Amino acid sequence: MKTVDIIEARTRSTRLPRKIMLECQGKPMLAHMVERLKRSQELDGIVIATTLHPDDDVIENLAKALGVGCFRGSEDDVLDRVLKAAHAFGADIIVETPSDCPCIDWGILDHVVRCHRERGHDYVSNNLKPSYPGGMDVQVFATKVLEDVARRTDDPVDHEHVSLYIYRHQEIYTVSNVEAPPELHDPQIKFLLDTPDDFKFICATYDALYPANPAFTCADIIELMRRRPELRTINAGVRRTQV
Repeated sequence: MKTVDIIEARTRSTRLPRKIMLECQGKPMLAHMVERLKRSQELDGIVIATTLHPDDDVIENLAKALGVGCFRGSEDDVLDRVLKAAHAFGADIIVETPSDCPCIDWGILDHVVRCHRERGHDYVSNNLKPSYPGGMDVQVFATKVLEDVARRTDDPVDHEHVSLYIYRHQEIYTVSNVEAPPELHDPQIKFLLDTPDDFKFICATYDALYPANPAFTCADIIELMRRRPELRTINAGVRRTQV
């Protein structure tokens, strides 16, 4: 069973355009995310699923430079883009990670992937009931499950938010959540890259941790926040949209 992480990425984000190409510690945010995912022990591949818009040529070029796969498809039908990316790269299991999570912890991702395999559920995630810091979000499901979703719904909302239909229809699919252990339980921290304040917050974290330890973990981040609680205030006022 081939397990592939598929990163949904585009440059034409509305709240913070080209956010994934903004640089911190000499690298674009998307490059940092890929660097972290490459440390996974459970992934057989990484694919960046971007759009056909010419503005996203830069993403394809970055994927080539980073040595990971790239698939280009619909900008609005993200479900179709992810499903076709899975088919193109032979993925049996999809690990869905949006590109706004540049601090994602590969150890957490590996744990969720193992839970999916051990539980045998259609969908396993660690953000159905948030317990980890925001931005550590991992969703795992089989390609055949997403194929089934594509057959069942044409709703544009379902096709914009790839796994939405799965966890909203638990009468059809078996679904479970992975809780954070006590030492990683801190859902109030948000490492989601949506706004300029988020970028400042994430850069402050990278500046504090990355030079000495590029492989810093979620535990390292939480320990930093305890030592420097003023960092939490940088993006504390950002309003998050809910699906």
